[in-house]
Amino acid sequence: MEVETSTPAQQQASPEQQQPPPFHRNLLAIVNVFLMAIGAVAGPLILRAYFVHGGNRKWLSSFLQTAGWPLLLPPLISRRRKDGSSPLFLMPPRLLAVAAALGVAIGLIDLLYAYGLAYLPVSTSSILISTQLAFTAFFALVVVRQRFTAFSVNAVVLLTIGAAMLGMNGGSSDRPEGVSRAQYYAGFAMTIGSSAMYGLVLPLMELSQARLAGRSVGSYSLIVEMQVVMGFTATAFCAVGMIVNKDFHAIPHEAREFGLGHGGYYSLLVGSAIIYQFFFIGIIGTIFYGSALLSSVIMTLLISITEVLAIIVFHEPFNSTKGVALALSLWGFVSYFYGEIQTNAKQSDIPPNIEHLSV
Repeated sequence: MEVETSTPAQQQASPEQQQPPPFHRNLLAIVNVFLMAIGAVAGPLILRAYFVHGGNRKWLSSFLQTAGWPLLLPPLISRRRKDGSSPLFLMPPRLLAVAAALGVAIGLIDLLYAYGLAYLPVSTSSILISTQLAFTAFFALVVVRQRFTAFSVNAVVLLTIGAAMLGMNGGSSDRPEGVSRAQYYAGFAMTIGSSAMYGLVLPLMELSQARLAGRSVGSYSLIVEMQVVMGFTATAFCAVGMIVNKDFHAIPHEAREFGLGHGGYYSLLVGSAIIYQFFFIGIIGTIFYGSALLSSVIMTLLISITEVLAIIVFHEPFNSTKGVALALSLWGFVSYFYGEIQTNAKQSDIPPNIEHLSV
């Protein structure tokens, strides 16, 4: 029996032989999940602290969520210096255009999200933001034909129920001090809107990466490039809103009146930009090495952690309902991750294609 061998060119052209390792064994994938976790947990707390201590600029707070994109430029510039013939961007023009369009959408999502955090407590915001899991599951099925297993369906159901229970104490008594009923429900609607839009953007990111960039191991630099383009366009979108709303002129006055002091104000702004940059680069990397649905499941789990920290930082009450919700969220996360490990284990046991063997 003779085993048919392939040339290096054939091996390079074969995507099956270039598949990255399973998600849970991929170091870059784990790093991206870690970055996403930092941003997803700390970001809402820092942004809510801005409003709690006297901040009132929604365009500014949305601007901060993507303003840290220049932090990703040094790796691109370094690559350019090492290889003078290498272009600054490796992305094809179509992917560049898609990334720019997604950036504008993210800028709008950031604005809606900022309005929600301005008028809602973290516990209520968490329940509404967690609905992005249902939106992502739906759009992942429609856009990228995401395959559902018993484990993933179980995880979606458990995480959605668990996250929904976090906001059971809504109503008039849930309104923060100084927030009118109209403002409360406006923040409610805008947060739902941001969740729906984000549920669509995540699968679109996955689709653009799969069709235009590919999933080869060496394509991680495309993640950085994509985030730079999306961050730039989202920041530019919010900057225009800040100019129209005269937020740039209001920053010095707001800093003087801020509850944490002048230094605390600017430290919070810089910290927000850095933390949210961790989140966005992490979520793009998680989609690249996993899927949009996986990133959504992890974010829903992290919402439960944010809920616990909000209780500590902002002294929000913790009751048995929130305890059960946290347990369900952890159960759902473990269910999904165990299902992924089982699926990868089965795929690794698939024998070679017999068409490559000749007698």
